[in-house]
Amino acid sequence: MYDNVCKFLIEAFPTDFASWLLGEPTELTLLEPTELSSEPIRADSIVLLESKDTILHTEFQTKPNKDIPLRMADYCLRIHRRNPEKIIRQYVIYLTPSQSPEVYRTTFELPQMRHEFTVVRLWEQPTEPFLRQPGLLPFATLTNTEDRLFVLRQVSAQIQQLPDQTTRQNVAASAGILSTLLLEEALVSQILRQEIMQESALYQQIKAEGREEGREEGREEGVYFMTLQMLSLQVGILPAGLAERVKQLPLEQLPKLGLVIPSFKAVSDLEAWLQNLQ
Repeated sequence: MYDNVCKFLIEAFPTDFASWLLGEPTELTLLEPTELSSEPIRADSIVLLESKDTILHTEFQTKPNKDIPLRMADYCLRIHRRNPEKIIRQYVIYLTPSQSPEVYRTTFELPQMRHEFTVVRLWEQPTEPFLRQPGLLPFATLTNTEDRLFVLRQVSAQIQQLPDQTTRQNVAASAGILSTLLLEEALVSQILRQEIMQESALYQQIKAEGREEGREEGREEGVYFMTLQMLSLQVGILPAGLAERVKQLPLEQLPKLGLVIPSFKAVSDLEAWLQNLQ
């Protein structure tokens, strides 16, 4: 959900992001990640924008991710292969406060290779610049402030001054969704006026996707629950550690496990089956 909001904002307001990240209001157009390779690549939080001489690559993250350095190096090489004449500027933008060392990593290193990228931790950024551009307004409450509700009220006031109704609705919806990362949803809805957010097509789309994600997660949880129930009926209550190992199995392994459960006589049979997977 948060990935989709961030992607919408940078794609809808590329000049605002260029002013912030590149230091000048560069005109940028969208470059589809799938154009980089015929191989499947992860693109749920990837945004690539290009100008005449620069490609801006951004990733938005709500949590620390140990795979980010490798991913940034991988993307840089793919981008360079297709666009060897262009300067590549890469940014990882972390949305929520964390003390994890992963949010401070700015390099990927091998014995004969070193790749650098820029990390932006929003909670360390000054608030004022985010109140100047409509595309950055939704991030303002995540910046370095001691009074997020006061900042949200400033954001609301700025949104009301936007001349275009659709822009007002979409920016309000984006601000509402991102602000709930650090503020209670009821307070956010009260300040931003929920009816304005709900009128946004973006808000309706994000909510629909969120409901679908929730249904999918519920279905997956149900499969794990039923598998554990079958195991308990067959071999008795599982030790906590063993039950956790079952929960960590990839979803596609559960049907295979379900087929062999009737042959189990004891907990040791399950342990042996899990061992054979390694």
